[in-house]
Amino acid sequence: MAIPDTEVERQIQQMIQFIDHEADEKEVEILAKADEEFNIEKGRLVEQEKQKIRAFYEKKEKNAELQKKIQLSNLQNQARLKLLKQREDHLDEVVANTTEKLRTVTADLGKYQSMLQGLITQGLCQLLEPNVLIRCREQDVQLVKDVLDKAVKQYTELSKLDVNIKLDEQTFLASDIAGGVQLSAKNGKLLVSNTLEARLDQIVKQKIPEIRTMLYGNNPNRRFFD
Repeated sequence: MAIPDTEVERQIQQMIQFIDHEADEKEVEILAKADEEFNIEKGRLVEQEKQKIRAFYEKKEKNAELQKKIQLSNLQNQARLKLLKQREDHLDEVVANTTEKLRTVTADLGKYQSMLQGLITQGLCQLLEPNVLIRCREQDVQLVKDVLDKAVKQYTELSKLDVNIKLDEQTFLASDIAGGVQLSAKNGKLLVSNTLEARLDQIVKQKIPEIRTMLYGNNPNRRFFD
């Protein structure tokens, strides 16, 4: 028995409707999934960009903080160096003033002559040589001659050694120094400078920590003391 055309048409329409319905549902499902994946990807990309921005500004902030610390450290170092320079200049001025005052020592001939004797004896004790050449300022030649015997006697008593001294009357120490003597042996290979400036320089080097403490007080950063 043949199916009427109307029935065939109805069934075909039902199939078309079913297919259309399935297609619509599939389209909705695909669109929904696409929207979901889009939103997820969009969220991921947004968060990724946020992290990049945060990282950028965190790095920028750290760099700014680092530069700030570097600048502060540089300023502190500059201030410290400036203070040290001022202190060293002041110390140099103190030493210069003291050196200038040394020149007044020679004005008291009795005191200066006694000092020359001591400087010669000390120099001989440092050299401990049998033959020694002494130089002094030209204006001090007679003063040195007057104390040589006493200085040698004092040296011999201290060292139990004999010494032959020659006073150089051809080559002199600079006339603009404060005073004192220079002793040499073995053709100048051994040399002891006992000028007043040299002795002051030795004292300053030995006493520099004490001088700084007197001028500026104790250093809070100093951990060890002699």
